Amino acid sequence: MEFRYLGNSGFKVSEITFGNWLTHGSQVENDVATQCVRAALDAGISTFDTADVYANTAAETVLGEALKGERRESLEIFTKVFGPTGPKGKNDLGLSRKHIMDSVNGSLRRLQTDYIDLYQAHRYDFETPLEETMQAFADIVRQGKALYIGVSEWTADQLREGHKLSRELGFQLISNQPQYSMLWRVIEAEVVPASEELGVSQIVWSPMAQGVLSGKYQPGQPAPEGSRATDEKGGAKMIQRWMRDDVLQGVQDLKPVAEEAGLSMPQLAVAWVLQNPNVASAIVGASRPEQVADSAAAAGVKLEAEVLKKIDDAIGALAERDPAQTKSPATREA
Repeated sequence: MEFRYLGNSGFKVSEITFGNWLTHGSQVENDVATQCVRAALDAGISTFDTADVYANTAAETVLGEALKGERRESLEIFTKVFGPTGPKGKNDLGLSRKHIMDSVNGSLRRLQTDYIDLYQAHRYDFETPLEETMQAFADIVRQGKALYIGVSEWTADQLREGHKLSRELGFQLISNQPQYSMLWRVIEAEVVPASEELGVSQIVWSPMAQGVLSGKYQPGQPAPEGSRATDEKGGAKMIQRWMRDDVLQGVQDLKPVAEEAGLSMPQLAVAWVLQNPNVASAIVGASRPEQVADSAAAAGVKLEAEVLKKIDDAIGALAERDPAQTKSPATREA
């Protein structure tokens, strides 16, 4: 496993982060979830990402149980706040001071830890003054409940505003967690340049485009039974945009590229996002332990310029690149 600094800090994370969105507490049984976490640790992954909203807090509980007994100082545990939790009452979501303070204590309890390494604003909250949100984060850092602060899916302008306030309040905003893959490149035009300017790293989610870049979906063929594309509770809606024959054929054209590079299709997809120097880590999930080891092997892989060109030739024209696709809900959605 290779490690990279997160933003303009001395904090290192593993190039591969294990994330439990859509799986722990919902799609897979707890014993399998624990096996996946063990597989991640065995592969050298030390960084784990979750959120209080995943499975309405159950994912944090599962991760806390799975990591129990591990040396805490050797782990980097990330979680997030914004989405609706609990009974989903009027203050059970968003980035108000009340919800942040309630949420961080709940996350610490469920994760069975005294501190969170990186506490992230899961989206931008248009209904709460940014000053209120950032002051709450500053207080959480001073209380020792979180070491660093990050955000997720913030625009370039939102990052600049948040970074400015963080400096004024005496703490570091060091990361952004956006979607990023060969097929979803919306951060490249604005978010990445702004982040490089500010000293903010990307921790990217869905580097395999919800599994499409694994190559298991064939053009003109029904989706395999049990796959995400057939799971109405586990991401079928999100993956739908890529279930077009032109996209699926482009992905099939990547198979000889992966073979020539000596990589599996998932490894090629994960290695591709890690070629971006502003990306500190790629989040991978798994419903089976063997999937973790395969993805983790993408760490440290260097893709030559010729390979990158072949990837662009196959699917570059099919990628979404519109910066306006980086967005947060206009209102809180309870």
